[in-house]
Formats: sequence, C-alpha cells, structure tokens
Amino acid sequence: MVDQVKCTGHGICEELAPDVFEIDDDGIAQVMIAEVHGASLEDVKAACVRCPTQAITLLEIGSPSSAEKA
Repeated sequence: MVDQVKCTGHGICEELAPDVFEIDDDGIAQVMIAEVHGASLEDVKAACVRCPTQAITLLEIGSPSSAEKA
C-alpha cells in the first residue's frame, strides 16, 4: 500500500520494483499488483526500507492487523 499523502514521487520504489510500482501522471506511486512473491517480494521490502517518506506499507495476507511497516 502507498500512502498517497506521504508519497512525494521520488521513484525509488519504481526503480527497485518496476513490476509492482509505477509513478502516475500526478507524480505519486501506485501499486500495480496486489500480491507479490519471491524476488518481487524482496524488491518490495527494499522499496519499503528505502522510501524517503516511509509512504509504503507491506501488508501480510491473512493478518491485516499485523502489517509490516518500514
């Protein structure tokens, strides 16, 4: 999930996980796929850590209350 208020469009997420994130015409990151696995999951975790505004939240399927936030 990308917090649309926090995101300032640095594009690091799109650079690290281009199959998952895309910067839209307004300069805000959008999630392109709902579930990620394998190498894509590692890329998304890296994007969470490297997001300068901490706008990305990684949610675990089946336990929305135990979200992992970078």
